[in-house]
Amino acid sequence: MNFYNCFDQQGKLIARCQTINDIEVLKKRGRPIGEIKEMKNEESVVCSLTGSPSDFNRDY
Repeated sequence: MNFYNCFDQQGKLIARCQTINDIEVLKKRGRPIGEIKEMKNEESVVCSLTGSPSDFNRDY
């Protein structure tokens, strides 16, 4: 399972997404996504153990 970090133009983390579709939803909502980085496997494991990436997304 892949997870993605979404950053704004200043490099601030604004969301963690599980799928590319989640990223597209954020874009449609007008979130200023400047960069998307796929998380490393060890980072993804932490997300899956601690909760859903959507828990981090305050828009959901």
